[in-house]
Parts: sequence; C-alpha cells; structure tokens
Amino acid sequence: MPELFESCSLGPLSLPNRFVRSATHEACAGEDGSVTPRLCSLLAEVARGGAGLVVSGFASVSAAGRVRARQLAAHEDRFIPGLADLARAVHDAGGKLALQGAHGGAAIRTPAPGQDIIGPDARGAGGSFPCRAATAEDLRQVARDFGRAAARAREAGCDAFQLHAAHGYMLSQFLSPALNHRADGYGGTVENRVRLACEAAAEVRRQAGEDFPLLVKINAEDFLEGGLAPEDSAAAALLLEQAGVHGVELSGGSVFSATRTGASPKGFLKRAEDEVYYREQMRLHRARLGVPLVAVGGIRSLEVAEELVRGGEADFIALCRPLISEPGLVNRWKSGDRRRARCVSDNACRATMDSPDGLSCATFAGR
Repeated sequence: MPELFESCSLGPLSLPNRFVRSATHEACAGEDGSVTPRLCSLLAEVARGGAGLVVSGFASVSAAGRVRARQLAAHEDRFIPGLADLARAVHDAGGKLALQGAHGGAAIRTPAPGQDIIGPDARGAGGSFPCRAATAEDLRQVARDFGRAAARAREAGCDAFQLHAAHGYMLSQFLSPALNHRADGYGGTVENRVRLACEAAAEVRRQAGEDFPLLVKINAEDFLEGGLAPEDSAAAALLLEQAGVHGVELSGGSVFSATRTGASPKGFLKRAEDEVYYREQMRLHRARLGVPLVAVGGIRSLEVAEELVRGGEADFIALCRPLISEPGLVNRWKSGDRRRARCVSDNACRATMDSPDGLSCATFAGR
C-alpha cells in the first residue's frame, strides 16, 4: 500500500514523498520575469517545509505569451542564471523543482510590443478577449517555445518541466470546445484539440531530452458552457501520456469561467467530506492512465490525502493555498500533528499579489 511519506518516483523523477507544491503565480519575479531573492526564499521555504516536489508559478515560454507583470520568465537564455539560483535554493532546502511553462494565448490583455495576441480563433472568449487566430506557423513556434523553455530549465538544474494546459491559457484554450472553433487539424475532435499540447510535449522531449521528467497540468473540466468535459479530458490525458508525459496533474476552471476552481458552493472547506474538488473526474483519469496522477484542489486533511493515495485514486497530493498559509504543513503532518491545514480557503491570498512582496497569506499574516 503506497504511503504519503515514503520515497517514490514520478516517472524518472525520484522524490522523498508524495506531496507536491502546486503552481501558483507568486507575483514576486522581477518586472521582466527574472528570478529574485524573494522568489528563491518563498519556494525554498516550501521545500524546507516538506514538499517533495515544488512546481514554480507559470513561467512565460515566449515574450508574446507573457500574461502579467512579475510573472516568472523562461523565454530567453538570459534567464538561465536566475533559474539556476532558484533550483539551487530549492535543492539546498531538500526539495526538487519543476518549472511550469505557459503561454497565455487569448488570455493576455496587453500584447508585448510588436506582438499580436493569438488564440485558437479570432472570437477569443465570446469576444471579450479579442485575438488573432493562430496560424499553423504560429502554433509550430509555440510548440518550439515550450521545448526551448524546458531546455533552459534543464540547463539551469531544474528537475522537471510541467506543461500548463489548464486554467484557460493557450494549451487549455485549444482543448476547450467553448474556446476553440477551428476547422483544421487543431479543432473539432479531442484528438485535434490536444494536438498543440502533444506537439509541445514532443518539442520538450526533443530539446530537453527524453529522459527529462515531463509533467502536464490539465483541466478536469473548464466550467464553461460547452467547455472541456471530463470524458474528453481523460482522453486528452491519455494522448499526452502517449506523447511522452510522465505524470498528469488534474485541476479545473478557467480564467474565462465564473467558477475558477470547481469548488462546490458549500463555503469554506470545514469538513473532510467537503474536500477534493475533482474526485469523480479523477476516477475517469485513473481508469485510463498508466502514468502517475497528481490530485489537486480542496485537499485540507491528512486523512483525506491518505485515503486518496492508499485507495489508488491518486498517486501524489498537490497543495497550493495550504502551503501559502503554512509552508511547513507537510513536516507538521509527518511529525504526528494530524490537525487539518489552517487554510480556510477564503482566497485572501489573491489580494497580496499586488503587494511589493507578492504572494502571502493575508488571513494568518504574522501568526
């Protein structure tokens, strides 16, 4: 029976336990996306607190794909030394680091100088996020950009690379039939809609090496009318496995949807039975996938995490907001203190992204 605190493998990546820090935008990179001491300190603290794998906030794979200010960057070689500093900080704290790469696509509000905003088609998201329909050459370049960013991550000493194919960014936009109305080889069937993500995976393997651990974060559902459905998500995840992905993190929601997390309207997660946003969808994926499945979303209790792993519903447990509030949570649980995470899921941390120091827990600040 698998245990949470045992040494294990996520594909070719050896880890000290089954806990993953799920990516979130830390908002403490430099204005150009360069690594800062604050970012190194933040991720090192999570690694020191016991998370076996730390996934960085989304790093831009191209200048044209940057979403917001103070977003981490991996789109030029000049960022490699800073990424090496970040990897070293996490390693010195006892963890492993995966760089998450992303392209914003139609979710970008302000284009980079001299760049167009591109997406699956010119309708964007119902016209609220106008963009230009990406050409075949645009898409080949996007895939190459993911590969080059992964090569930079490997050169910098990162331990893995994660494709961000969730939450309404470029790869997720192509997966969603609500956002992708193309009639060519990138639209229509799920096999076509996942094509860009599979091509990005192929480029990562070509440029960073087939032995470099490759993960993907994908939506279980978009929570958009006519959006990605669980069955198609599971089919897409299997195709990504066949394209060489070593592990799948299952999330949900979109920057284009009112429901950003898939959380039920039960209020804050005060009871174990309210936890785990995507449990039913996870079962669909688990039945199809041969690679490890990483569960994320609404997990607040050690007993729930144990149940998911021991029961074979997931192979790894990813935490985001609980580790913002309590970076040492994993070590606390390991020490025998089984009290649930103190995070109350109020999203007060989101407001801190506009502060000079970036992401932090506003609810328990100073405690």
